[in-house]
Amino acid sequence: MNDQPEYIQLESGETITTLKDRLSFIRGKRVLLIWPEEGTALQRKLDLVLLQREARRRAIRIALVTHDPVVIRHAEELNISTFETIGESERKRWKRGRTKVFATRWRKPETEVEPDELMEVASRVRAPSRIPFSRWAIVRVTALFLVVIAVLAVMVVVVPSATVELSLAQQEIIVTVNIIADPNATTVDVETGVIPATVVRIELEGSGAISTTGEAQAEQVGATGSVVFINQTDEAVEIPAGTVVSTSAGTPIRFQTVEDVTVPAGIGEQVEVGVEARGTFTGDIGNVEAGMINTVVGPLENAVTVRNVSATFGGETRILPAVSEDDYRRLRSAVLQQLQTQAFLEMEARATSDTQFIVPETLRVDEASQRSDWVQYSAQIGEITDTLSLSMRVVVEALMIDEAFAQQVARARMDIPRGRVIIDYPSYTRGPVIYDPQTQQITFDITGSATVAGQVNVAMLQQRLAGLSLEDALNYLVNTVDLAEGTLPQVVITPSWFGQMPLLPVRIQIVTDDGT
Repeated sequence: MNDQPEYIQLESGETITTLKDRLSFIRGKRVLLIWPEEGTALQRKLDLVLLQREARRRAIRIALVTHDPVVIRHAEELNISTFETIGESERKRWKRGRTKVFATRWRKPETEVEPDELMEVASRVRAPSRIPFSRWAIVRVTALFLVVIAVLAVMVVVVPSATVELSLAQQEIIVTVNIIADPNATTVDVETGVIPATVVRIELEGSGAISTTGEAQAEQVGATGSVVFINQTDEAVEIPAGTVVSTSAGTPIRFQTVEDVTVPAGIGEQVEVGVEARGTFTGDIGNVEAGMINTVVGPLENAVTVRNVSATFGGETRILPAVSEDDYRRLRSAVLQQLQTQAFLEMEARATSDTQFIVPETLRVDEASQRSDWVQYSAQIGEITDTLSLSMRVVVEALMIDEAFAQQVARARMDIPRGRVIIDYPSYTRGPVIYDPQTQQITFDITGSATVAGQVNVAMLQQRLAGLSLEDALNYLVNTVDLAEGTLPQVVITPSWFGQMPLLPVRIQIVTDDGT
């Protein structure tokens, strides 16, 4: 048989039917049944008999962790081990349950004689003879005396009552346990503090949009203006459209004439003609100051000179917003953050109890399950647009922890002194949660605190106190009950002259400091 027991936590009011269903998955092991802190379960002896039969059928050895005196008494009768704590069950030896609980049908006692069968004998009894008057009077007086004595005896037994007030010892127990939540664990390990962590997955879709930060050049507009050609010869000079003139300072900026003109004959004769910047000289580079255009390019350079009397204007380089690689990265990061936040809220909403929580640090997108068609950008990198949008579908996963498992470990680690019980529900406080991405384990401390107090078996105490003198009753209570330090039991007997505890146990009321 496997030495490591299986732990089964019973719920308040649990029936033998549900417990047998929970045992249906176990065979050939030791099983420790843990009674609830509040309420109880399986108080009938028949429940434990059926439980013992089911355990034998599955080759299971069972033991109980309970403070219920009724369950403990039935368990002792059936030779089932009971313990105060889980730690005690691990240190002590388990009993083997009895194989026979009730007598078999053929070993039952014979049927009692029916009353009708005694009629023949009863008919032979002679009728009593008539009692003389004097004797009859004596009989009546004697009977009356006996009745009075009986009534007095009944009053002595029934009328007296007693109230016993006890201040039971109390103690606060605090335990801090380091918990490891492991997604690879399947059961709670009380000794090592390992509890299961569940991987939660959710598929969802989201979208977002941002303003683009990239730049792209659109068509450039060439600067325009006019120049004056000056004849350097005695003859007229034909200047065809497209004649190139330029600046001479720095990088030359070239312009072309826009129409055919003729410079009149004679040195110093002038003609004005319009020019514009073209080709690589378009844009705001073509906006030059007056007098900057002073060079004729081509065969006419010796025939004429050139000057721009006024500045050229209108040159413009237009920059438009476009999609950049950084825009792609920023938008993807923003949408992923939005989806992870949405996934966290939906996962928390799916929790089945208040003790379950999602560890935010474990939220991540499952890249392996993501398809290429799940990511759709509205524009390509370099495309001219002032807004970029993204539609994305992802699978987000995270680790969920049920703090109830950690509380179970802390409860099991509480070393409750023998004879004492928890009088209120333990309180638990969880420390900071730390996630290790390498091992995918989550660690945190949980602190459990509970107040335990001495307990009394009221029925047994009533039986033991019945009929004792007041002094003997006080001595018995001081020596056997777990009282608070510095306190003594208070016993009030009614009527006060009676001088001893009532003979009937039910006439003794036991009151503890918690009101029970």
